[in-house]
Amino acid sequence: MIRIVIAEDEPLLRSGLRALAEHDGDIAVVAEAGDGRSAVDAVREHRPDIVLMDIRMPVLNGIAATGRIVGDPHLDGVRIIVLTTFDEDANVFDAIASGASGYLLKDIAPQDLRNAIRLVADGQSLLAPSITEKVMRAAASAHTRTRPELVEGLSVREREVLAAIGRGLNNREIAAELFISPDTARTYVSRLLTKLPARDRTQLAIIAHQSGLAGHG
Repeated sequence: MIRIVIAEDEPLLRSGLRALAEHDGDIAVVAEAGDGRSAVDAVREHRPDIVLMDIRMPVLNGIAATGRIVGDPHLDGVRIIVLTTFDEDANVFDAIASGASGYLLKDIAPQDLRNAIRLVADGQSLLAPSITEKVMRAAASAHTRTRPELVEGLSVREREVLAAIGRGLNNREIAAELFISPDTARTYVSRLLTKLPARDRTQLAIIAHQSGLAGHG
């Protein structure tokens, strides 16, 4: 069972999200919160697997609440999906920087929302397709801010895997391209998450672009 907390300041939307999330029976809402501070308190009390976090909330906004949750060592393992009607660049980048593992728009289809929760609970990261393109395009265009020092100390193989992540390849695709097993590819991804200042695959992809590796095999 995947345990989630819903943080949304509109009661009607909270009820709707609860009904959608719990529809298939493998996801349970353990708490709801109407503002960012209450969301942080609820997460500390219930230790859920996933938080569905709205951005624009009173008392403490969703970005700040995400930062507090991710920064709390006692909440290690709690993953945040930012769910919003807004897709402005600043919100996307702030959500990623604060440690969110997913960023989805509220017009997402119900089944896609449930699948997103399952994917993030399984350790993957997820951005809405339109947002993924925007983030990666912005990272790739920032050639004047290329920072090769980000990947100093990585082995040749680790750089190859990071470059592949930057091009959007999944573990099976990386394995096929580099002639390694999917399990080995997964091990390299885990190693990169340990070595680099990245919480998830999305942040690894951005580092690949910022370091100039993306696009190079």
